Amino acid sequence: MKTYKLKINGNDYNVDINEVEGQEVKLSVNGEAYTVTVDQEMKPQRKPVAAPRPAAAASQVAPAAGGVQKANAPAAGSKVSTPLPGTILDVFVNVGDTVKSGQTVVLLEAMKMENNIEADCEGTVKEVKVRKGDSVLEGDVLVVIG
Repeated sequence: MKTYKLKINGNDYNVDINEVEGQEVKLSVNGEAYTVTVDQEMKPQRKPVAAPRPAAAASQVAPAAGGVQKANAPAAGSKVSTPLPGTILDVFVNVGDTVKSGQTVVLLEAMKMENNIEADCEGTVKEVKVRKGDSVLEGDVLVVIG
C-alpha cells in the first residue's frame, strides 16, 4: 500500500503499510510483520483516479521554514490534500467561507511538527472533509474549494 523510511532515535526503519481495515493496520517494520490497533478508525489510502495534472501543478512544494506546508497547487475549483500523514489539530474554515490563495485552512501535526496546510486558489469552501482529531494519510482530501 505505502512505504515509509523513518529515522527514530538515530535508527533507520523501513515501514510498509500493507493493509488498513477499520482500526487494525497490518504493517511490516524492516521486514518483520506487525498488526497494530489504532485508537480511531483509519481510511485506506485511495489511488488517484482523476486525469493527471500538468507537470507544474503535480509536484509537491517542499516544506518552508517553520514547518509550513502547501498541498499540491491545483487550479480553481480544486481539492486541498495533505502532503503527508498526520493528525488534524484544527480546521480554520467552514463550508461557504471565502478563502484566498495561501490562506491557512487546516493545521496538521505530522512527525511532531505543526504544518499549516494552505489553500492553493481563491474561491468558496464547498466541502470540509476532516475535523479536529482526525488521522489522515498522505494525499487525503481535506477541503474542497470551488
